[in-house]
Amino acid sequence: MRRKKIWFHPKTHTGWRKTQKPVTRRRRLLSATPRSWSLKRRYLSAGRKALALANVTKDRVTRLKARSDAEYFFKKLKRRR
Repeated sequence: MRRKKIWFHPKTHTGWRKTQKPVTRRRRLLSATPRSWSLKRRYLSAGRKALALANVTKDRVTRLKARSDAEYFFKKLKRRR
């Protein structure tokens, strides 16, 4: 049996799981960003982390949930501007 090569290595571990509730997933993504950053920058970083996961996964459920989390942060960022 051939091992899968894992090539996506996120820089920070967020604790994001597809089985969690949306509120928990988003809280964990946001808490993985430095608190010293502005809220706009934290939203942008959390959205990018979720979008990066959505772009590399082959699992449909993970892709949909990660993309919805990314869109949530991007919408919040747009409202704050």
